[in-house]
Amino acid sequence: MKHVKCYIPEYPRPQKVRSDWQNLNGAWAFAFGEDVSEKEALTGKLPMSIRVPFSYETELSGINRHEWHETVWYAHTVSAKAGKRAILHIEGADYITTVYVNGALAGKHEGAYSRISLDITSLLTKEENMLVIRCDDDNHPSRVRGKQRWLRESFGCWYVQTTGIYKMVWMEYVNDVYLTDLKITPSIETYSAEFEVSVSQPADDVEVRFAISYEGEKLFTTSVWANEIDNTVTVKLDTSKRSWRVDVWGPDHPCLYDVDITVYKNGDLTDTVGSYFGVRDYRTSGNQILLNSGNFYPKLLLDQGYWPESGVTPPSEEAIIKDIELCKEMGFNGVRKHQKVEDERYFYYADIIGFTVWCELPSNHWFSDSCTQKITDEWLKIVRQNYNHPSLVTWVVFNESWGVLNIANNARQQNLATGLYYLTKSIDPMRPVVSNDGWEHTVSDILTLHHYEQNGERLFRIYQDILCQTEGCSLSGARKPYAKGYSYGGQPIIFSEFGGTAYIADAQNECWGYGVGVRNDEEFLERFGGLIQAIGKMNIAGYCYTQVTDVEHEVNGLLQADRTPKVPLEEIRKRNKV
Repeated sequence: MKHVKCYIPEYPRPQKVRSDWQNLNGAWAFAFGEDVSEKEALTGKLPMSIRVPFSYETELSGINRHEWHETVWYAHTVSAKAGKRAILHIEGADYITTVYVNGALAGKHEGAYSRISLDITSLLTKEENMLVIRCDDDNHPSRVRGKQRWLRESFGCWYVQTTGIYKMVWMEYVNDVYLTDLKITPSIETYSAEFEVSVSQPADDVEVRFAISYEGEKLFTTSVWANEIDNTVTVKLDTSKRSWRVDVWGPDHPCLYDVDITVYKNGDLTDTVGSYFGVRDYRTSGNQILLNSGNFYPKLLLDQGYWPESGVTPPSEEAIIKDIELCKEMGFNGVRKHQKVEDERYFYYADIIGFTVWCELPSNHWFSDSCTQKITDEWLKIVRQNYNHPSLVTWVVFNESWGVLNIANNARQQNLATGLYYLTKSIDPMRPVVSNDGWEHTVSDILTLHHYEQNGERLFRIYQDILCQTEGCSLSGARKPYAKGYSYGGQPIIFSEFGGTAYIADAQNECWGYGVGVRNDEEFLERFGGLIQAIGKMNIAGYCYTQVTDVEHEVNGLLQADRTPKVPLEEIRKRNKV
């Protein structure tokens, strides 16, 4: 496996890497809110221990209890570093996170799926300082929840909740003048890369320099004076005077360029950051998906990103790598990450291995003005945080009208989906955006369809019935592909959920899959092959099969929850052809 130049094992933010950092994962003091008072909690003397970053509901946390608690407390010591600013990062915590340092409030964050970053320098008073984190979640469906249950017991396709910290907690140490933001926009049309940067203290004597290299060869350098909040410079990857060509990124050739970024104040070095980018163009054209100007057929798997021992938290980097490699072994070229925003290291490994990823907003299940404001804020942070990864090729705003249940006819809910589509495009005009995956789309770059018919021939006939119709057609019961007032405009069509076949032996008691289960491997492969053949006969642009693994009581994966294949991977690959 070929890493980029700036790679550091376990580093949680692979697109902006600094060497001076500290991983705070491991044993923390812990308490449920009803067991301690706030005054007691702020001392850091909590009665239990938990292994961060795993939520208390998981085995790897060391607690493994599934009942819901509204408040949880964490405590750990952190270090100051002389002459440096200390930035605390929490990669993910659900849902309202309040941070205290030495008993003083450091900051508060609402939302579960975007990074929390706090400069805690002014609160550090000694070499060892008490860091206390409180997380609150009232379990209401108005929260952006994804697949977390909001009832006391799991039901349908909703699983055990994830409470509190569930991604890495870490510290980094910087000087007063440092790079705060980095947005990289490559262009295959002009063979260039645009760098948009922000620094902590913009000034006329602050300079940001960029050195680009490829496979160890230094190529280009440029710089920009950082005297404004946002500063932009474009680097032309000019090959006219060199004996090499610009290599582009794709699943079969994940070519990446290294970037060394340095910040200077009045000529003195104040910050050093490592990054990388891939030159690629992924877009829709007519009814096709194009990658680097060539036709690309997405063969995706729905991936909910759960592990039996750790819930939504990857148990290790090796587990991330294994998931991607297993999908590729089965003949898939990407995943639709379903109802979660994955650990950013997943995007990194997809970048370097060559694997496409759809990123989706985890749904709330309520509609109100307050919900609109909160999901808009969180979604834009998600888009901005993960923008630089070349493997990320499509954004999905809503799924199956969750959170906008009346979108078929309700103008306010339609306006929310359409507004988020355009807000996403305002930040990222490069990637396709899906407004409501599965049905009842408003404005959308791709028409996505969900249908769990288990017979391939019947699935094909159902599709034929909707081929020549737009707003008036019905796909799954009363669900229509477009909301009222919107219609098909010739864009690519992708079956973004189908399949979901389970074994009868697995689908017992409260466990389930779609349709009537199969009895053995032969039946499973026959059904899988028949569904893929049906999709292959359709004049569509790609598909997404449900799903990678079993998840808790949902047992319709190609792999068991522990990643054991249900049938030989090569047999899936043989049939996974269109």
